[in-house]
Amino acid sequence: MPKIACIGAGTVGRAWAVVFARGGYEVSLYDALDGEVTGRALPSALETLNLLASGGLLDEPAETVFARIHSAASVDEAVAGAALVQESVRENREVKRQVFAEIAAAAPADCLLCSSTSAIPGSDFLGDIPYPERALVAHPVNPPSLIPLVELCATRWTSPEALARTRQMMAAMGMKPVTVLKEIDGFLLNRLQFTLVAEALHLVGEGYCSAEDIDTVMTQGLALRWVSIGPFETMHLNASQGFQGFADGLGPMMRRLGADARTDYDWTPELITKIHDCLASRTPVDRIPDRQAWRNRRVMAARKMQQQE
Repeated sequence: MPKIACIGAGTVGRAWAVVFARGGYEVSLYDALDGEVTGRALPSALETLNLLASGGLLDEPAETVFARIHSAASVDEAVAGAALVQESVRENREVKRQVFAEIAAAAPADCLLCSSTSAIPGSDFLGDIPYPERALVAHPVNPPSLIPLVELCATRWTSPEALARTRQMMAAMGMKPVTVLKEIDGFLLNRLQFTLVAEALHLVGEGYCSAEDIDTVMTQGLALRWVSIGPFETMHLNASQGFQGFADGLGPMMRRLGADARTDYDWTPELITKIHDCLASRTPVDRIPDRQAWRNRRVMAARKMQQQE
């Protein structure tokens, strides 16, 4: 297979490298920070591959897949001959604009150029490059090596053919692409996630409950359904007449609660400290890597359960 280039080797970039190598591609990984690829990204990638293998989510030995990931000394070297470039650098418009200018100047003219941006519309930084019709957003969930969702969002210049090619490649590698039909800050997942978090802040900040109770409501309530079905299907299954029956019966209440929610609730320093202290009492900051490893094992277990459908 032709190779794929990953520009930026932080937590997202190195996880993308695992995705592409697992999909059978040779992967060229570059980061502007000296030692980031060899010192941190490659060992992390091998650790992730071993984790996937132990969970039965890898079709080949971890070492075989890992051998496809290589360090590049420059952007030019990384993107030479690439079929797709995945950028995962700092979430800053100017930084991304500069990086894509360098990528686009060196990549083959038919190479797909994708950004992992979490919230910035691609049209803010992907227009002033050679052949902007090949560039788009491919926003993953961190880490994409374990969570398959990827949000594809075209810019005003992206060609339908580039969007279709990207979707096909992502799906072939086991990712679950969705298409954002119009550009919007935050795309889909982050807008849903941060809207829920804002209302959670409101409930904690106004004294309705503790931060710990919010997490319990999610893990022992909503998440048990949402791991298999989304919010719309949840409502569809909660009424004998389906979603229409749910809306007819509970629509007025839902509209009232929606109007009462505080999606603009202030992230005050005092509230942030309160929630941080609650979380750190259970998971001290120096134990976060251990808790991340626990989380990753749970994510893999949920994915294996989903595969049994």
